[in-house]
Amino acid sequence: MTEVRPDQVWADNDSRARGRKVRVVEVDETHATVEQVDGRAVDRGKSGRRTRIRLDRFRPTSTGYVLIEDVPEVARPSRIGDVVED
Repeated sequence: MTEVRPDQVWADNDSRARGRKVRVVEVDETHATVEQVDGRAVDRGKSGRRTRIRLDRFRPTSTGYVLIEDVPEVARPSRIGDVVED
Protein backbone atom coordinates (compact mmCIF):
# COMPACT_ATOMS: atom_id res chain seq x y z
CA MET A 1 0.00 0.00 0.00
CA THR A 2 1.21 3.49 -0.82
CA GLU A 3 2.14 5.64 2.16
CA VAL A 4 -0.27 8.56 2.55
CA ARG A 5 1.61 11.87 2.96
CA PRO A 6 0.67 15.56 3.14
CA ASP A 7 0.32 17.36 -0.23
CA GLN A 8 -0.49 14.20 -2.19
CA VAL A 9 -3.55 14.41 -4.46
CA TRP A 10 -5.91 11.42 -4.61
CA ALA A 11 -8.93 10.75 -6.87
CA ASP A 12 -12.09 9.23 -5.41
CA ASN A 13 -12.96 5.95 -7.20
CA ASP A 14 -16.57 5.90 -6.02
CA SER A 15 -18.88 6.36 -9.04
CA ARG A 16 -21.15 8.60 -6.92
CA ALA A 17 -18.26 11.08 -6.52
CA ARG A 18 -16.93 10.95 -10.08
CA GLY A 19 -14.22 13.58 -10.61
CA ARG A 20 -13.68 14.31 -6.92
CA LYS A 21 -10.05 14.97 -6.02
CA VAL A 22 -8.63 15.65 -2.58
CA ARG A 23 -5.28 16.94 -1.29
CA VAL A 24 -3.94 15.47 1.95
CA VAL A 25 -3.44 18.17 4.59
CA GLU A 26 -2.26 16.01 7.51
CA VAL A 27 -2.00 12.38 8.54
CA ASP A 28 -2.33 10.76 11.96
CA GLU A 29 -2.24 7.10 13.04
CA THR A 30 -5.64 6.17 11.55
CA HIS A 31 -6.91 9.00 9.33
CA ALA A 32 -5.87 11.58 6.76
CA THR A 33 -7.37 15.06 6.82
CA VAL A 34 -8.06 16.22 3.25
CA GLU A 35 -9.38 19.23 1.34
CA GLN A 36 -11.27 18.94 -1.92
CA VAL A 37 -9.22 20.46 -4.78
CA ASP A 38 -11.42 20.14 -7.88
CA GLY A 39 -13.97 22.58 -9.28
CA ARG A 40 -16.91 20.74 -7.72
CA ALA A 41 -16.17 22.19 -4.27
CA VAL A 42 -16.08 25.76 -5.57
CA ASP A 43 -19.37 25.30 -7.44
CA ARG A 44 -21.10 24.18 -4.25
CA GLY A 45 -19.50 26.77 -1.99
CA LYS A 46 -17.49 24.12 -0.09
CA SER A 47 -14.01 25.26 -1.00
CA GLY A 48 -11.56 24.63 1.82
CA ARG A 49 -13.85 22.21 3.66
CA ARG A 50 -11.83 19.53 5.45
CA THR A 51 -12.78 15.88 5.78
CA ARG A 52 -11.16 12.96 7.62
CA ILE A 53 -10.74 9.69 5.69
CA ARG A 54 -9.56 6.37 7.16
CA LEU A 55 -6.11 5.43 5.85
CA ASP A 56 -7.29 1.99 4.72
CA ARG A 57 -9.49 3.67 2.07
CA PHE A 58 -6.43 4.98 0.20
CA ARG A 59 -6.28 1.98 -2.14
CA PRO A 60 -7.57 1.46 -5.70
CA THR A 61 -10.88 -0.29 -5.02
CA SER A 62 -14.35 0.71 -6.25
CA THR A 63 -14.92 2.79 -3.11
CA GLY A 64 -11.31 3.71 -2.41
CA TYR A 65 -8.91 6.36 -3.71
CA VAL A 66 -6.19 6.36 -6.39
CA LEU A 67 -2.99 8.39 -6.04
CA ILE A 68 -2.72 10.86 -8.93
CA GLU A 69 -0.09 13.32 -7.68
CA ASP A 70 2.70 12.16 -5.40
CA VAL A 71 5.21 14.20 -3.42
CA PRO A 72 8.79 13.28 -2.59
CA GLU A 73 9.28 11.41 0.65
CA VAL A 74 10.98 13.52 3.30
CA ALA A 75 13.82 11.88 5.21
CA ARG A 76 12.99 11.63 8.89
CA PRO A 77 15.35 11.00 11.78
CA SER A 78 15.03 7.45 13.09
CA ARG A 79 15.72 8.52 16.70
CA ILE A 80 15.57 11.73 18.67
CA GLY A 81 18.89 13.48 18.24
CA ASP A 82 19.62 12.07 14.78
CA VAL A 83 20.39 14.73 12.19
CA VAL A 84 19.03 14.64 8.66
CA GLU A 85 21.41 16.22 6.16
CA ASP A 86 20.15 17.78 2.93
